[in-house]
Amino acid sequence: MNWEILGIWLGALVTFCLYSFLYRDNPFYKFAEHLFVGMSAGYWVIYNIENVLIPNWWQKMFPAEGGFSWIWVIPGIFALFMIARIVPKIASFSRLSLGMIIGAGAGLNMVSFFQTNALAQVKGTIFSLASDSVWSVFSSLVLVIGVVSGLVYFFFSKAHTGVVGKTANVGITILMVAFGASFGYTIMARLSLLIGRCQFLLEDWLPTIPRLLGFGG
Repeated sequence: MNWEILGIWLGALVTFCLYSFLYRDNPFYKFAEHLFVGMSAGYWVIYNIENVLIPNWWQKMFPAEGGFSWIWVIPGIFALFMIARIVPKIASFSRLSLGMIIGAGAGLNMVSFFQTNALAQVKGTIFSLASDSVWSVFSSLVLVIGVVSGLVYFFFSKAHTGVVGKTANVGITILMVAFGASFGYTIMARLSLLIGRCQFLLEDWLPTIPRLLGFGG
């Protein structure tokens, strides 16, 4: 058995272990689950060390031309504060790092978030009736109605009665359609993963069985 076939069989065995959960929870599924979580955690630890920690901190603290930059000791201390969460007596130090991360992240992302999630959506609801396409005008009108009615539904300062209530009901319908489309997209993504695993078993794994039994070349 060469290494390629060994890898295919290991992939097939792990796949069967994971899908055994369709029958019921069992030790094989738990083993595959823990294996996946452990390997993912190990991979991202090494990835962050090699691609984030070393180039963005260590190499700047000890530059290639020599010397030592004291200013980069500060982020190293804050990083140690984050690890302090595992020690109950000094876990409160991690709040300093978390506060720094949240505050700096909010300040840096505020402008870009406002431009991409607020102004872009407002711009998307503005349309011109002079468009040559009737379908373009209709779709833009539906978009405006959906945005306005959805916002009215989340406006709780006024009772949802009368015109406000009817508009809120339209907003509920629009939201349900959006949630349904999102759920359908999720189902399609999961089905694509299932199809990929089935193709792996049928096209890669099954042909190895005759070869192992001596019937193949």
